[in-house]
Amino acid sequence: MALRRVAVVVLDQVAPFELGVVCEVFGTDRSVDGFPSYDFQVCSPDGAAVRTRSGFMLQPHADLSPLADADLVAVPAHPVGSPVPDAVGEALRAVAARGAYLISVCSGAFLLGEAGLLDGRECTTHWKYAAELAARFPRAKVHPNALYIEDGPLLTSAGTAAGIDLCLHLVRREHGSGVATRLARRMVVPPHRDGGQAQYVEAPLPRTPDAPTLAPLLTWIMENLHHPCTIEELATRAHMSPRTFARRFRAETGTTPFDWLTGQRVLLARRLLEETTLSVESVALRAGFGDAATLRHHFTRRVGATPHNYRATFCPT
Repeated sequence: MALRRVAVVVLDQVAPFELGVVCEVFGTDRSVDGFPSYDFQVCSPDGAAVRTRSGFMLQPHADLSPLADADLVAVPAHPVGSPVPDAVGEALRAVAARGAYLISVCSGAFLLGEAGLLDGRECTTHWKYAAELAARFPRAKVHPNALYIEDGPLLTSAGTAAGIDLCLHLVRREHGSGVATRLARRMVVPPHRDGGQAQYVEAPLPRTPDAPTLAPLLTWIMENLHHPCTIEELATRAHMSPRTFARRFRAETGTTPFDWLTGQRVLLARRLLEETTLSVESVALRAGFGDAATLRHHFTRRVGATPHNYRATFCPT
């Protein structure tokens, strides 16, 4: 299914930032710079203006009609407990029934739940609301620590910036990591974030002279992914013991050094498979995996396709 038509459902008290995330990724025409363009429609139940959570009025493009043939329907954040008009629930269920992408940002997951679309599905929302989502929709499989969750064509994201992660994930899936990375650079955001919401729950660990930020080390790793290195070597470079380094790394990234490093190497491998004619063995070396078998193992687990099949999909010529 080619992603061409995008519709966004807005009700009264829609959160303007979360709506803006979807508008920025799919509703801004950058075709002159070589980016894909979309038929983008913001929709309210009757096409009438709605009031945002910030108090100003928003005039949609249309009523719910564009949902009938949209390739992607997005539901941005609304206040928890927002009533879902029958027409909206029916339209969302029809979208799900025909297998189009259906995504929510932050508390937008509650609208999907009210429409009966989270039963038996993997999903997430802002960590602050995760327990309530699970309680209100007990048949949903809520992951409170995920930045976003993909369950077939239904995708849900955590709060605010995680909506950017989810939208860029869809761009990457539909158009390749090269396009997603260029778009992220244009938006001045990371093309991909590892870890989960645990790194954002309440207060993070305080930075002290004994536990400085790892940002310089992360930058060095990104510039030297081809260089084989152990966790002990990275800890030494950060002037920490391995145990302190592992604790600080999880505090800053939400994941382990190994998982983060593997994820970054897979992203580099994706770009090399898309943008170069290097052999899979050479891609494995450039991305720091050492050999094609190791690349294939990690790549298939994280991407869901072998390097050969991935290249065939995004570089068919």
